[in-house]
Amino acid sequence: MLRTITATRYVTPLREGGSLPAIVEADDDGLYVLKFRGAGQGLKALIAELVAGEIARTLGLPVPEIVFIELDPVLGRSEPDFEIQELLKASSGLNLALDFLPGALTFDALDVRELDPLLASSILWFDAFVTNVDRTPRNTNMLWWHQRLMLIDHGASLYFHHVNADYMARSRLPFTPIKSHVLLPVASMLPEADQRSRTRLTGEDLTMIINTIPESWLEQDTTFATPALHRQAYLDYLLDRLAHSSIFVEEALRARDQLI
Repeated sequence: MLRTITATRYVTPLREGGSLPAIVEADDDGLYVLKFRGAGQGLKALIAELVAGEIARTLGLPVPEIVFIELDPVLGRSEPDFEIQELLKASSGLNLALDFLPGALTFDALDVRELDPLLASSILWFDAFVTNVDRTPRNTNMLWWHQRLMLIDHGASLYFHHVNADYMARSRLPFTPIKSHVLLPVASMLPEADQRSRTRLTGEDLTMIINTIPESWLEQDTTFATPALHRQAYLDYLLDRLAHSSIFVEEALRARDQLI
């Protein structure tokens, strides 16, 4: 179960991201990177961040703690930026946040050769599974924290949910953007990573993760008659993609062959 905390102080915006996430302090005295429901792709980005992040954790990959966070828009009343004030107003209620990692350093594409091939292959497998397009040399979305690699920013994953009408048809598509993955050159153990990941990630795990999506986040999408049907669509897609992982693994192997 994810913890639910309350934001008590708006610290500073993180202007590197297009959706203007922010560092906030919460009622447990911790600092968190808050992802706003009122930004960019809205709740679907939060759902992708939640689901992909917890799948990564289940696979044994390093990700910061993910929490639900309640936001009162009055926290930003002293913020002079009108855009940020509007974002806070639009994000009142339940949002998502990740544990802030002070002192973390950005993973550089030149760091690739330092990674263990099985870890690199497992991260690549995970990104292909959740269709994460944001792990390129230009934008690695990885950090070094206390000499440990950390995976961040998965809001661009699960892009099938932006086209709900044919979501099951997309569950067996190869993930062609894998050719641009920053770790592809060192991901030399993809078959081993596939076997390991399929063993670690079960249908029960996926059911538990999908059940963590707040019902209020699912109610906003009128494509499905009920939140339960919406939740089932996520689960059906992920179960079918897991069962046919060979499709995206073979695509990754082809992309690696073109590098050699």
